[in-house]
Amino acid sequence: MNQNAIFGDIGDHDKNAVSPEGQGYRQHLKRWSLTVVMLLAFSTNQAHALQKFADVQQEFRSSEASLYDRKGQLLQEIRLNPHERRLSWVALEDVSPALRNALVASEDRRFYQHSGVDWNAVAAAAWGNLWNSRTRGASTITMQLAGLLDDDLRRRTSPRSFSQKLSQVMVAQLLERNWRKDQILEAYLNLVSFRGELVGIHALSRVLFGKHPSGLSQREAAIAVALIRGPNATPARVTERACRILQEQHASQECKDLESFALLALARTGSNSEVIVTTTAPQLAPHLARRLLRTPGQSLRSTLDAGVQRFATDALQRQLAALTDRNIQDGAIIAIDNASGDVLAWVGSSATFSRAADVDGVLALRQAGSTLKPFLYELAIEKRWMTAASLLNDAAINLPTASGLYIPQNYDKQFKGLVSVRTALGSSLNIPAVRTLVTVTPTAFFERLQQLGFQLRESGDYYGYSLALGSADISLLALTNAYRALANQGRYSGIRTALSDPPVKMSKAMDAGATFIIGNILSDRSARSRTFGLENALSTRVWTAVKTGTSKDMRDNWAVGYSDRYTVGVWVGNASGLPMWDVSGVTGAAPIWQEVMQYLHSRDQLRQHIPQKPDGVIEQAIRYEDKAEAPRQEYFLAGTEQAVIRTAKSDDIGIAIRYPTPGMLVALDPDIPPEHQRIRFEAGGISSGSWRLDGRLLKPVAQTKAGKKTSQPISAQNQQLALDWMPWPGRHVLELLDEKQTVLDQVRFEVRGAVEKEMPPKPDRRSRK
Repeated sequence: MNQNAIFGDIGDHDKNAVSPEGQGYRQHLKRWSLTVVMLLAFSTNQAHALQKFADVQQEFRSSEASLYDRKGQLLQEIRLNPHERRLSWVALEDVSPALRNALVASEDRRFYQHSGVDWNAVAAAAWGNLWNSRTRGASTITMQLAGLLDDDLRRRTSPRSFSQKLSQVMVAQLLERNWRKDQILEAYLNLVSFRGELVGIHALSRVLFGKHPSGLSQREAAIAVALIRGPNATPARVTERACRILQEQHASQECKDLESFALLALARTGSNSEVIVTTTAPQLAPHLARRLLRTPGQSLRSTLDAGVQRFATDALQRQLAALTDRNIQDGAIIAIDNASGDVLAWVGSSATFSRAADVDGVLALRQAGSTLKPFLYELAIEKRWMTAASLLNDAAINLPTASGLYIPQNYDKQFKGLVSVRTALGSSLNIPAVRTLVTVTPTAFFERLQQLGFQLRESGDYYGYSLALGSADISLLALTNAYRALANQGRYSGIRTALSDPPVKMSKAMDAGATFIIGNILSDRSARSRTFGLENALSTRVWTAVKTGTSKDMRDNWAVGYSDRYTVGVWVGNASGLPMWDVSGVTGAAPIWQEVMQYLHSRDQLRQHIPQKPDGVIEQAIRYEDKAEAPRQEYFLAGTEQAVIRTAKSDDIGIAIRYPTPGMLVALDPDIPPEHQRIRFEAGGISSGSWRLDGRLLKPVAQTKAGKKTSQPISAQNQQLALDWMPWPGRHVLELLDEKQTVLDQVRFEVRGAVEKEMPPKPDRRSRK
């Protein structure tokens, strides 16, 4: 006799499966089967340790991991199990009654009467197999659950063996004795496989019907139960089975248009029954979720605030929608609580606007632009090399580097002349920043940036003077957290993204007085007015200090700033690296920064405070001797204060050779005739004098506004002395002399040609005849 003659597998049923003639045989079969089971129970080693219901429930793992905000609101679900799609465990009372009724009516009519094995169904299955007739099958819900709980009993590609069948019956009876009926039904609904990779009623309901199991209708319940019998059946076959279930429940009217309804639901699975609809859960923080969630079923409460996260996401998308004609696709935002280091918003991309939505813009490395300048000036003030009142020369400068001359320019291609550090930083002037880095040195500045968590990949010498203008690649996270150190009076710590993380520990990274002065400059509307005007997106209703930045060719656009409570950083650009079109920090990232900062404070019930100057900071009234800037109140570190700022104390205004620079290497172009190539000698701070090259005096030549040479004594604008010299290969020493032939300055430089030609030898008069 075939093993399925005793315990048939699930199949189509027939109400008249067992005829009256088979009743005697069925009773005999029942007694014989019970005897076999009892013998096996005592003579074989098939007994299995029975799990408790609570253990099964606790060990259940969703294929998804869930990220919640700090108040317990769901932010994001991501799938971590690629083999099965499970969602969270669903209690039986949260399952639609329509589904429970359809399941019992279709799969196990006597579920509430039998003790694990429906012997009437066993007899019917055996009789049907004898006469080759189709019957419902003898596996009860409890027996099927036994197969789901034990890997040894789980049916895979081939039918279960006879011993597995008997073990399944034994486990089913143990379940019935130790579990309640509602627990058996609840576990079954959460563990049974449906279509393809879908496991459990929760996953099926969400994917096929887009709702929680509690909301399944009678028609949806019939389709779900039909899929238990044939998980990968065709839509027509599923419809046929579902309609039969509805008819048994006296709901034939639900069969109308059932096939089209089933076809639509099943279309949410792709070919080979792979799920193509992922989740209906909120999708507010995908990038942080991928960073924090590691194991299936994990549930983590983050430091994020759902309200801030949602508002920041919307603000980013609104701004990018308004700039669609400026070739901008991507952006990122991070908001951090100053005191705790808790991240309140982590928006990694612009989602639908982006072609690279999976790239996390909070962590991606991009060029910093002008956003590093506050840390440069802070270091110069901290070391007492400069004050906020010190004058810097915003004029053309050429700096020799290993790769050639470095010639920085301002954003507007104009020069402002003598400006204070306050104006230079507030208006984000480039040349004064480079001059400051010459004083600070790239190595010292690099070391300070490393202390602030930037983790730059190269050395200070590698970046050179361009580090002042943000040539290094940084992340929005590192940049924003470094600004948070400015907000915390120079105290630095890491950030916190999960409430389970330990509290952050602060350490001193910058001088409190210097950071206060930098914050005062970054909050000064007047200081930034020369570049940005008085009214712009950097102005807020509460006290804030903010800095913008734009990298080369407008590839990256930044706005980072802080209040007394929060620090917010924004980046916009293109993940592909493509340049934006005519977008600056004020027009690109700053409007988003302003919206997020003001939203944070609109929710804040605490009174906002303007930072108070710390001990060691002196407020002093100042005036400039040459009226370079208007008189004002200024802040100084104690011991550096001045009432009158004299021009003589500013940098780069003494008499000096400006060009060529010390150690400069000049290469001649072999394709240009030598007589058409010239090197221009320039000196500043002098109106008349002379040049001496390699010990030979050169005749000074003046340069008029029209660009024509004259033989008049030189008196160029801004006291510059100039001379055009036809270069000759070799190493040279250039000296600047005053009217008394006193050497005022000296530089050494080298000229190289494609092929260096030697001077023609002088004729030997002694050999002449």
